[in-house]
Amino acid sequence: MHTRPVAALGAAAMVPTAPVGTDAKLADLRREATVRMQAEPGRPAPTLLPRALLQMRKDQRHALIVDAKHSRLYLYENRNDQIRLLQDFYVSQGKLGINKLKEGDMRTPVGVYTIIGRLPGVKLPDLYGKGALPLDYPNDWDKIQGRGGSGIWVHGVPNETFSRPPLSTDGCVVVSNDDLNLLTRIVEVGKTPVLIGDQVEFVSKEQLERDLRVASGLVETWRRDVENRDEVALRSLYSARFKSSNDGDLSTWLDKNRYLPGVKNISVTVTDSAFFRQPSQEEMIVSSFTQQIVAGKFRHAVRKKQYWAREGKNWKIVAESNLS
Repeated sequence: MHTRPVAALGAAAMVPTAPVGTDAKLADLRREATVRMQAEPGRPAPTLLPRALLQMRKDQRHALIVDAKHSRLYLYENRNDQIRLLQDFYVSQGKLGINKLKEGDMRTPVGVYTIIGRLPGVKLPDLYGKGALPLDYPNDWDKIQGRGGSGIWVHGVPNETFSRPPLSTDGCVVVSNDDLNLLTRIVEVGKTPVLIGDQVEFVSKEQLERDLRVASGLVETWRRDVENRDEVALRSLYSARFKSSNDGDLSTWLDKNRYLPGVKNISVTVTDSAFFRQPSQEEMIVSSFTQQIVAGKFRHAVRKKQYWAREGKNWKIVAESNLS
């Protein structure tokens, strides 16, 4: 820096004996260093909360939020109905960015997913480092939108590598092996949500509570219409583009989920609710809850998931499924 102007990060002159590919490797290091330095001012203030985590179930103890725009993963803890940031990590993602559409497009998907397994590194090629945490991509909304592909994981790096450039994977979210070891010890299969997007927002507690009232109000309106057997009002809550998880239309779906049609008085309750706001340009609320129906001695309970999308000034159900 004393001998010549430095106009760029790592502006070193290549010596004639440098190995082939050194220029490309240096460019990768510059990109990684840039996003790592941008992370410091991008960390949320202690008073701010992630807008995506509206409400977690009591048994969901942790959540992961991937900020694809800044190559950052945030680990949150849910304790006594209070959410707090535990740690954040540098991540790598798809070579061609986000919004995965099909197999082999080298993009990372955007949406609300769940960790569905743990794969130890000893059973995987060295590419995956210390192991992998598979996600349930494609989810119901992905399938309805025709998005394909599979094998989207959070995984480590080769054992001789510390980290990878920001855009360098085939679509997975990649962290260092040390970070993966920490995450593997914490996350719970089938419970830990992973929210991936490019519009990760951090808001005040008051804003989060307002968003939660909207989300819970949507489900409450749906519950009331189901209980009142108000077919017209219930149908108005669903989008014209609605499809069920098995590709059925709205009439087929409602017929399938109409219990005891000859009984006038039923009781419908909703419990164990979770609400997530997809951190993307597409405004989407993902609600999951247990629906309980009681009519005399008849009792039925089912776990449901609904995808509510903003259409103009209104929120509409664009996808719905019954969970096993």
